[in-house]
Amino acid sequence: MLKALIFDVDGTLADTERDGHRPAFNAAFREFGLDWEWDVPLYGKLLEVTGGKERIRFYVERFRPDFSQPKDFDDLVVALHKAKTRHYVELLGQGGIPLRRGVKRLLSEARDAGIRLAIATTTTPENVTALLRPALEGDISEWFEVIAAGDIVPAKKPAPDIYFWALDKLKLDAANCMALEDSENGVRSSTGAGLRTVVTVNDYTADHPFPGVAAVLSDLGEPGQPFRMIGGEAPEQDCVDLELLRRWHALAR
Repeated sequence: MLKALIFDVDGTLADTERDGHRPAFNAAFREFGLDWEWDVPLYGKLLEVTGGKERIRFYVERFRPDFSQPKDFDDLVVALHKAKTRHYVELLGQGGIPLRRGVKRLLSEARDAGIRLAIATTTTPENVTALLRPALEGDISEWFEVIAAGDIVPAKKPAPDIYFWALDKLKLDAANCMALEDSENGVRSSTGAGLRTVVTVNDYTADHPFPGVAAVLSDLGEPGQPFRMIGGEAPEQDCVDLELLRRWHALAR
């Protein structure tokens, strides 16, 4: 029986990567007097690594061999990431980034049906709150029973640890839950924890491989604005609703 849905955040609930996190990183770099600039194609490559601090280190190692790392480089990374979070929250406060099509509808349907909701993400709790509070018009704890975010586990996606943590807090088996993700690393994390997974791709992840998932979609759809099926099977309908998720979930048994 499907008892809970566990959502990734960036790219899944909202298209935050290209137009949210990337500009916030660049603003932090300028604040610290660095000549680093992450354009859209480069950021797509950096998304191979999950976690903002990890992404900064990866960038320096792979793309900036000319950068002379100071002795306090680890402290600099932490400070940059803190500044980036501040810029990201400010960006959301200036008008926000809307939820992806169908997300709020599905969240509302699930909550009304008594399906428990949780989050499993590598982004910080502050970022989660800044994104979802205006979109959901209130305290996000009224929607999500468990929020697994940031550095709450040491090994980030694609490691399954963040999902194991969420399952432990929910006190549910993976067989009773379903994950919604958008990327290869996210799917490796969710399926590694034994979760049946549905994928809604974005511009950065449309060509990722997604073995072993229940379905791959363009989005969750709305009435009159149907989703596009990329992988898997579904009846002809506009929206991903709770009944369709239950069908996909049952395929795992």
